[in-house]
Order: sequence, then structure tokens, then C-alpha cells
Amino acid sequence: MVPAPLPRALAALAAALLLTIAAPAAAEADDAATARHLTGTLADDATWIADVPAHWNGTLVLFSHGFGPTVAQDAPTPAVRSQLLAEGYALAGSSYDPHGSMWALESAERDQFATLDAFAAAVGHPARTLSLGQSMGGLVNARIARDGAGRVDGALGMCGLVAGGTDLDTYQLNAEYTLARLLLPGQEVRLTGFADAAEASATADRLTTAVTSAQDTAEGRARIALAAAYLNLSAWSSGAKPPAPHDAAAQEEQQYAWLAQGLLTFIEGGRYAMEQSVGGNNSGNAGTDYAALLARSEHAPQVRELYRAAGLDLRADLAVLAAGPRTVADPAAVAAARRTSSAGQGLGVPLLDVHTVADNLVPVEQEDAFADRVRAAGDGSLLRQAYVARPGHCTFTTAETVAAVHAIDRRAALGRWDGAERPAALQSAALGLRLGGAAYVPYRPGELNGAARSR
Repeated sequence: MVPAPLPRALAALAAALLLTIAAPAAAEADDAATARHLTGTLADDATWIADVPAHWNGTLVLFSHGFGPTVAQDAPTPAVRSQLLAEGYALAGSSYDPHGSMWALESAERDQFATLDAFAAAVGHPARTLSLGQSMGGLVNARIARDGAGRVDGALGMCGLVAGGTDLDTYQLNAEYTLARLLLPGQEVRLTGFADAAEASATADRLTTAVTSAQDTAEGRARIALAAAYLNLSAWSSGAKPPAPHDAAAQEEQQYAWLAQGLLTFIEGGRYAMEQSVGGNNSGNAGTDYAALLARSEHAPQVRELYRAAGLDLRADLAVLAAGPRTVADPAAVAAARRTSSAGQGLGVPLLDVHTVADNLVPVEQEDAFADRVRAAGDGSLLRQAYVARPGHCTFTTAETVAAVHAIDRRAALGRWDGAERPAALQSAALGLRLGGAAYVPYRPGELNGAARSR
């Protein structure tokens, strides 16, 4: 979807409702450089760190980092760290268990709560605690928002993988299966159950090479678009604005750019790490109706247009997918992923989720699936979602992130949402910080294709 423009009247009204936050004075800015740095080790050998400014405002921000090396972090970027410390916030975060997979959901929530205990023992109990997480850490953050009543007062998710690990692996498998069946016909391509990281990398290389070759023909481009639809892959990868809504060729070209730039390498490496974590393959496509799945995709018109332009029979390709060998998920792995790698349903504290509208790694449509589950649990009043008009994963400016921290801090302080979390208010607040640009916009994501609504 293309974000709607910000109405001027709404922007003016929201600006009037904003909490005014003064720029840090010089003495306060010095806190970022002179903050007390603490480190420690938790029971599972995870490390934790904290930074406490000299003029602490009593609020602690607990940061959950994303997928990658299990190294303790307490802020999403150095610039965000400096700004929050300058404003008087204390920061803390853990590495998660360093002995297992980088998909460290088995230990992450536990280690984050243990970090709160370690901080309280070393520094004292905060007057207020906010949870902040990005990417995989956004899933950790959503779990903390579900389970953390009495421990945290509010939560902020940035580009969060809130639909959970099994939905992620399932729609990615649908896309990988499509690429393998249609671009590498008759070849055996391992898509799950990787023996090691090298095997996962080899699959990524084969699929990426196939995509690169396919891009040279109209038939290949149509099939890439079909796989991209199953992947929930945005058609905006570069430029100030997305391609025009009816420019199917330009949309596919930008989807191809995501795939050619290494997206499949990240996907296969992530699958291997998750399979390590949950003890097997937690995704499958047995019983999947690929024609029905395409019909539900917001990219279906683009796919049909490219197939017509190529003179290619879409029904025939869907029949090839229907007839191919299917993958069955390991029930034990599915159960493990449900226990460790899903936010499940419900919230215990207020949660503000922020997402870019064109996220190549964690599609913005994950927010739609997550919101459905929260509403089904009766906790919709605790959830707010905001969107930034920009391509890329976690490509937020410092201003956008800090403005969102202020919004959830205000919600925790007031005990109610008061409009500071609305797009116009966030945009005005972010620009007022003078920390770079901002692009908060009204937006509503489409349906996550391939998601299970009950997970």
C-alpha cells in the first residue's frame, strides 16, 4: 500500500497535544559521555550491560537486540544511546545465552528479566521501566509486553518480528519452494533440515543464481514476482517513492533488487539458526493451495499482469506448484517454536509497535497478523502501531526512534493513550528533536500471506 499524505489539520491538532521535550542542556549532554557503565554475567553465562547517566531521570530502557551474534547491547544505535543518555534515561540489555543458536529465543526473555534484577541490585529499582526491542528483539519485546506486567511499564517495538518464528519460516518456505520448482525444474534443492550453515548457504547461492538468470527474461520476471508475492516482499527497495501502483514491471524490478542483494542468504542462514534453536524444521507446505494463496496476496494484480505480458500460463505454473513434493513440519519443532518463538496472544502492558512500510526482512504485514491476535485476546486497547514511509529493515532515523520512546514513556506515565502515538504527533515530535529527518505517516498494512491467525 502507498502511505496516505498527512492532513495538515491533523498534524496541527496532534502537535498541540504533544508533550514538549526540551533539547538537552550542555550539562545533560555531558551525561552521555560520563555515564557509568556496568557489566555482569547471568546464570546461563549471558552477559548484561548498563549505562547510567549522572543525572538519571529514574527511567530504565531495557533493550532487546536482534538476530546476530549474542553480544550484549543496550540501544539500537550509538546515536540513539547518546541521545537517551543525554535526556537522563538509563539503558540496559543482555547478550542472551551465548552457547546456543543466534536465534536465541530459548533464553532471551528470561535473560532480559534477569538483567532487570541485576540492574536493580547494582543501581536500584527504577521508577519506571520501558522495554525496547528491534527485529528479532521486537519479538522478544512483544513477549516481554505479554508477560512483563509488574516488571515493565510499557514497551516499544521497532521493525519487530511479531508474527513469530513459524509464520516467518512458513511464508519464506512458500517463496523458496516456488523459486526452486519454477526456476530450477527437475533439480533437487534442499529447503529445510540443513545439516550445517554451509548447506544453508549453498541453497541460498543456488536460488540467488537462479533468480539472477531468470531476471533476463519476461517469463523469469513473472515467476520472480510470483515468489515475491508468497514472500510478502515489498515492491519498494530504493528511491524517494515506491513505484506507481499499476507499474508491474517497476515493482518486480525493485523486488528483484532485494533478492539479488543477498536476501536469500539471510533467509537461509536464519532458517538454519531457527532449526538449531527449536530442534528441527518448524515449517511446512503440505496442503498449501498456492492458487488461493496468490488470490489473497496484495501483489496478485502485479503477478497476473507480468504473466500476461510474458505470454505465460499462470494456471500452468500454479499446477506445477500443486503437483510438487511437499514438506511436512516436525511437530516437536512446531511446539518448541510456539513455546519460545511466538508472542502468542495478549498483552500485559501497553505496546507501541513502529515499522517501516517497505521492510524486506520482516514484512510490515506482520503487524496485521499480530494485531489480529492481540484483539482476539481482548487486549487491543493496549496496542498501538505506527508506520514510517521508508524502504528497508529497521531503517529508522534517530529522531523517529527517540520520538517513539517519548510516546511510550508518556503512555506509561499517564496510564492512557493521549494521541502522542498518532502519526502526525510522532512526526511533529521527531522533527522537533532536530536529530535528522522523519517520515511517520498514516498507513494500514495488508494481510500477511501465509500466516496462521491462531499462532
